[in-house]
Amino acid sequence: MSISQDRREDTVHTPPSARPAPQVRPRSIRSVAAWTAVAAVGAVAWAMLALSRGEDVSAAWMVAAALGSYAIAYRFYARYLLTRVLRADPTRATPAERLDDGIDFHPTDRRVLLGHHFAGISGAGPLVGPVLAAQMGYLPGTFWIIVGVIFAGAVQDMTVLFFSTRRDGKSLGQIAREEIGPVGGAAAVVAIFSIMIILLAVLALVVVNALAESPWGAFSVGMTIPIALFMGVYLRFLRPGRVAEVTVIGVALLLFVIAAGRWVANSGLAEAFTLDPRTLVIWLVIYGFAASVVPVWLLLVPRDYLSTFMKIGTIALLALAIVVTLPSLRMDAVTDFASNGDGPVFAGSLFPFVFITIACGAVSGFHSLISSGTTPKMIQKETQVRTIGYGAMLMESSVAIMALTAACVLDPGTYFAMNAPPAVIGDTLQTAADTISGWGFTVTPDQLAAAAESVEEESLLSRTGGAPTLALGLAGILSDVIGGDSMMSFWYHFAIMFEALFILTAIDAGTRVGRFILQDMLGGLHPRLARLRSNAWLPGVLLTSGLVVGLWGWLLWVGVNDPLGGINTLYPVFGISNQLLAAVALAICTVLLVKSGRLRYAWVTLVPLAWVAVVTLTASWQKVFSGDPAVGFLARRDQYQDGIDAGQLLPGAQDMGDMRTIVNNATVDAVISAVLALLVVIVLADALRVCVRAARDPGAERLNESPHVASRLIAPAGLIPTREERADLAAAGLGPGGGIPEGSAPVPTASSGAASGSASGANPEASR
Repeated sequence: MSISQDRREDTVHTPPSARPAPQVRPRSIRSVAAWTAVAAVGAVAWAMLALSRGEDVSAAWMVAAALGSYAIAYRFYARYLLTRVLRADPTRATPAERLDDGIDFHPTDRRVLLGHHFAGISGAGPLVGPVLAAQMGYLPGTFWIIVGVIFAGAVQDMTVLFFSTRRDGKSLGQIAREEIGPVGGAAAVVAIFSIMIILLAVLALVVVNALAESPWGAFSVGMTIPIALFMGVYLRFLRPGRVAEVTVIGVALLLFVIAAGRWVANSGLAEAFTLDPRTLVIWLVIYGFAASVVPVWLLLVPRDYLSTFMKIGTIALLALAIVVTLPSLRMDAVTDFASNGDGPVFAGSLFPFVFITIACGAVSGFHSLISSGTTPKMIQKETQVRTIGYGAMLMESSVAIMALTAACVLDPGTYFAMNAPPAVIGDTLQTAADTISGWGFTVTPDQLAAAAESVEEESLLSRTGGAPTLALGLAGILSDVIGGDSMMSFWYHFAIMFEALFILTAIDAGTRVGRFILQDMLGGLHPRLARLRSNAWLPGVLLTSGLVVGLWGWLLWVGVNDPLGGINTLYPVFGISNQLLAAVALAICTVLLVKSGRLRYAWVTLVPLAWVAVVTLTASWQKVFSGDPAVGFLARRDQYQDGIDAGQLLPGAQDMGDMRTIVNNATVDAVISAVLALLVVIVLADALRVCVRAARDPGAERLNESPHVASRLIAPAGLIPTREERADLAAAGLGPGGGIPEGSAPVPTASSGAASGSASGANPEASR
């Protein structure tokens, strides 16, 4: 009889009364008490937001509801996904370790990679969408941002990152073709690439709107490029592994160029950095091309890591200022525009348009392209998908909450003056004030003039795109803490620059991912083109990169020259496309869960998939076929075509050339929306077929995972190493960033268990 058998028998035969009482550790008691307090604060905050009517509600409750919900979701739900649903295996070598080429595949410190991933996924969406959706009140947006990210957005990012890591960092389209089949896979590839181009064009358009005619912003954002190049060389050659050193240097240089931007704007150099929108388009195309071809360690990763400090630092400062100043939410909890659908910022009722207008802060298909693009080629361990995938999405959601808060603390009259187009409110202070007051939001021309003067702008009317609104709200809150009214202008322009930097980091990563997708698409057309798939063949890399930037650059040029304002024309297509892509990503993850024998866990992606599919397909139908010209693309086309036939100029057009441009743009928008919706329906139908077949006969399905290779790399799973992880690193002679010890054997399972959060939690299994 073995010792373990003896122990089992002793346990069986020992009377219950004789057994020692279980010991409750002090740490467990403190942990339970702490999480109970977090839950209580979050519950009270939600109650204050949802139940208050007619009385002042502090913006601090939005911060408390968000942070409390995020903390609980990350601690419990994300850990459940890692250990039970995905079963991450820390003994398995990732593509970064196995395929390290120093160009696209490169094991990257989890702290630096978190910065890159967060910067890559954080584009215009969490800034623009919540600001636009504020017209329906603060409550619908707050609910969707927080609940959506916990159960949809962060789940998508984490699962796509995991499954791509298991498949050599393959793109989402390539995974779809291999796991779903030729029909659904081909539809997915075409849809993914088309949506990618639309998303990059809209992201770039927001950058153009933020930096146009702004020497301060153009100088500060431009200078982040040489700073990032210096950081890349520093970490690669001068001081390898010295992340803390390069962080201090990089942040110091960043703060210096931000301050120097104001000096440049007031000097003789201002003219050189004052760029019109068309010139900015050319510079953005050049930058996107360069960023997509140079090694990731040289520009992409250090620049994203650097910008992350600014992003998170600014948002954290804003959250702290809200807690200190306790500003009231001046927008109603739910406005009349939520039900009547006649909002001046965008038309349409709460369902479905809030759920496509607020995209990136809750769930964003664009993120799946980063999670299956650059990040899986650099992640050190599978167990880091919780920190990088789920954690970065929570960080982005916090940005969306801050953007919504900044918009809702503004006077509603000022908010609508900044976000409604000239065709609705006119182009003078008097007409804008009269129109907005007619909606029940009292505002005077003097108030609008004073708001513009406070931030040293000539006018704030119709500054659509989200950036100026967020900047004005942020400036108002921060100036109450630091500097008073005299600092309003500084904080406003600081925020404008912050948003441009925020979005630009998504363009460089997105362009690189677009290159990966196009390489795979073209390389699969004919055996002679297979060489295009190689990242080591420079002509193919240059060709595909040029095609990607050329396509989104052309669409950006169209948006810049659109008479109705590019953001008004392109953003509805952006929102629908983004969420349709999320439906594709969640469908692919559902297929992989079912095919890998995890049918009982498929609900974690199936439930958000069902919701996102219903919302986006409904919105697509309405945007194409609605009879309201403010909503439906075809109705708008017919309205302006009738105006052309009658020789009549309609609002938004200065001449008949503008009228024809509006007709063409509305037609293109309708065709794009309809085709993308059809492609997604094909993908969903084929995915359902594969899931049913796999559920009926699990043995008939083959997974296309890379073979298991034992890992030699040692690295913590989270930002802060556990006690066991610190011991493993010390024993291997490694620093906190981890690495591969000289002459090391494969990482032992005991150490791996610690990295996953618990010794038994990782539960490595085979493919099924």
